[in-house]
Amino acid sequence: MAMKEFVISEAQVETAVLVGLITKTQDERKTNEYLDELAFLAETAGAEVVKRFTQKLDQANSVTYVGKGKLDEIKQYIHDEEEAEREVGMVIFDDELSAKQIRNIEGELKVKILDRTSLILDIFAMRAQTANAKTQVELAQYKYMLPRLQRLWTHLERQGGGSGAGGGKGSVGLRGPGETQLEMDRRIILNRMSLLKERLVEIDKQKATQRKNRGRLIRVALVGYTNVGKSTLMNLLAKSEVFAENKLFATLDTTVRKVIIDNLPFLLSDTVGFIRKLPTDLVDSFKSTLDEVREADLLLHVVDISHPDFEEQIEVVNKTLADIGAAGKPMMLVFNKIDAYTYVQKDEDDLTPRTKENWTLEELMRTWMAKMEDNCLFISARERINLEEMKNAVYKRVKELHVQKYPYNDFLYQNYDENGEV
Repeated sequence: MAMKEFVISEAQVETAVLVGLITKTQDERKTNEYLDELAFLAETAGAEVVKRFTQKLDQANSVTYVGKGKLDEIKQYIHDEEEAEREVGMVIFDDELSAKQIRNIEGELKVKILDRTSLILDIFAMRAQTANAKTQVELAQYKYMLPRLQRLWTHLERQGGGSGAGGGKGSVGLRGPGETQLEMDRRIILNRMSLLKERLVEIDKQKATQRKNRGRLIRVALVGYTNVGKSTLMNLLAKSEVFAENKLFATLDTTVRKVIIDNLPFLLSDTVGFIRKLPTDLVDSFKSTLDEVREADLLLHVVDISHPDFEEQIEVVNKTLADIGAAGKPMMLVFNKIDAYTYVQKDEDDLTPRTKENWTLEELMRTWMAKMEDNCLFISARERINLEEMKNAVYKRVKELHVQKYPYNDFLYQNYDENGEV
């Protein structure tokens, strides 16, 4: 009898379908950019995007996010894929969905439904390494979950028949358990949230004590959109090994390192990256991490100049900084990835107005230099282009701040060269 051959197949990657809306405030180009980012988020979480759906609507449908026709189209696509033995694992929506929308969409499509917020939370849960980050993520997850708890127990409420004091057809002895269970779940979550908040208050106290004990040093914080190269820059300046990769939210925990440029020591911290449509609950939960930004003396705002939407990313970061109360601090713009910058050269006989993609790097440099004066740098952390110029500029700014803040505190170090020799 011939032996059966067993083939160990690779673990299948979950497939995802993306859904976005084109509205009065969000044109088709913008929606496609958001969906590109959503695809990158899905990829970071470990899913493979197989299809995108968009629909023009004045605003999201309060019942099913998209219109009935579009929902039927998505449903048909999922059905066709299943017929062809290509199962769709999830459908991800580019905006935050309400409990009602999730319930209705799930009822129609019969697959896992995620929105942008739950996807970001999933990545945060995956990235959290320390007790601090894990606590912050868990609290944000519960905040997201609480208003979406309803109707997990409707099967108990709708069973049975009869009448009487219980009211309603068939509710005798059966209406209670469902509602009791829902309230029980809610109470468990609220208790857990209050415990996590207490834990975060303790962590905040510890972090505040750590910051006090850091001595009379200027604090510099790296801020910026997610995946712009903050951790790579941190590694170069601090000669450390902070985790860095081409994924969104590679850094969740704040890393603080002492950096010495010439005779001047200062503290450099790497913080969590910002993103468009970042959930408020997440910003609240990451208060202790963002305190490093609030208490910094100087912000180095790192920008990926090779990204087609870098100007909007700058706006998102500035808005988030204002939201957390860190606006108005001394700031330097560090345009990273100049080695990856590309532009489209216009033909001489093309008389249409130039768009952003037709600007050369030199023209962009002149524009931003004029706007920001001395507070603007252009580098490539990966290729180590203009790193010395950056170090000199940072040294100059930190020295100014040091003299202002600690006028009687001399610099504690002699001049050191790259090898750490006097």
